[in-house]
Amino acid sequence: MKRLHGQCAAGPRAALFAPFVSRALTLPNRIVMSPMGRAHAEAGRPHADYGAYFRRRIEGGVGLAITGAAAVAHDLADYDGTGPHFHGEDALAGWRAVLEEVHMAGGRLIPQLWHTGMARHVAAFGGGAAIGPSGYAIADLDAGRGPSGRAMSAADMDAVVAAFAGSAAAARAQGFDGIEVHAGHGFLLDQFLWPATNRRTDDHGGSPANRARFPARVVAACRAAVGPDFPILLRLSQFKIDAYGARIADTPDELGALLAPLVEAGVDILHCSQREAWEPAFAGSDRNLAAWAKALTGLPTIAVGSIGLAGLFTEEEAATPGAGLPGVSLERLDRVAEQLARGDFDLLAVGRSLLADPAWPNKVRDGREASLRPLDFAALTQLR
Repeated sequence: MKRLHGQCAAGPRAALFAPFVSRALTLPNRIVMSPMGRAHAEAGRPHADYGAYFRRRIEGGVGLAITGAAAVAHDLADYDGTGPHFHGEDALAGWRAVLEEVHMAGGRLIPQLWHTGMARHVAAFGGGAAIGPSGYAIADLDAGRGPSGRAMSAADMDAVVAAFAGSAAAARAQGFDGIEVHAGHGFLLDQFLWPATNRRTDDHGGSPANRARFPARVVAACRAAVGPDFPILLRLSQFKIDAYGARIADTPDELGALLAPLVEAGVDILHCSQREAWEPAFAGSDRNLAAWAKALTGLPTIAVGSIGLAGLFTEEEAATPGAGLPGVSLERLDRVAEQLARGDFDLLAVGRSLLADPAWPNKVRDGREASLRPLDFAALTQLR
C-alpha cells in the first residue's frame, strides 16, 4: 500500500515534510520515529503487537522508524531480560513479521543494535559481572567507589565486534532498510567514548581518537558485514541515563576528534540525542549537537530531544504510575524546523510524542495540533 504525504504545512514546518535524499537513504519526509525501548519481548522475541505498533506510526506520517534497542548476540549484551534481541531464529522470525507490516504500509524500518555493557541489570540475570571499558558503572561513579564490573579484554572486544557484525548481516539478509549502532546514553560503546567510564591506559583510552577506537571497530565490522551501500546510522549523546549532565566532548574540536574515526569506519548518518533538541551543544554558538556533528563531519545528521513535549522527565518518572508527565507543546518546533530548513541538520526524530499520538506527523502537517493527544503512563508502557 502506497502512502500519500500531503504538503499542507506552512512556514518553517514545511521543511519537515520535504523529501530527504542522501547517498545512503531516501525518505518521503524528514520525521523519524526515535528508537524507544518497549520492554515487550519474551525470551528476546518482539511481541506480536510490534508490527501493528510500528505500522500505525508509518500510517501516521513517519518517514522512517527505528526500533527500540535490540541486543546483539553476546552473553552480556541484554539489559534486563524484557527487551528484544536481534539474533537467534525465534527473535529474527518475530522481526520478519514486524518488517512485513511496515513494508506493507509503505514504510521503512531499521533496527537499533545494542550492547548495554556496564548498564546491564545483573540482578535480573542472577548476578555475575557486567563488562565495560574499565568496569565502571554510573552507580560506581555516583558512590565514589571502584569498578563493580570487569574491564574488557581483547577477547571480549573481539566477541562484541563479531556480535554486532552478525546482527548487522542479519538485518540486511531479512530486508531491513539499514541499521543503527547504539553508541549513546551510557551503554557499552558510549562507555568507551566517555572519559568517566573509560579509564583505560592502552590504545583504547585517553585521547578522543583512542576512546573512539573500539566503537569504530564495531562500525567497521558492521560495514564489512553489510557491504558499501547499506545504510548505517549511529546514535550518540552527551547525556547518559542517570547522568544527565555528562559530556563526551567539552569542545567542538574534541567532538570532531571523536567522530572522525567513526566516519572513517563507515557511518552514513549521525543520530545526535539531546534532552532538548533546540539547546546549543557548546557555548558561543546556537548549533545543537546534530548541527555541530554535521559541520564537523559533512555527514547528514538527525536531531532529537523532547520534540512536542512541554517539559522534561526522567526514566524513573517514566516507570512510575501517577508521576506527572509533560503535556503537549509545539512551542519550540518552529525554531527546530528553521534550523532544519537552513541545513543545520537533515532529519528530526520524534520520540514520546509519537507514543502518545501515532498520527503526530500528519496532525502537525495538517495544522491539527489542537487534537494532539498528551502523553500518559499507558502510552509509555503499552504497545498501542
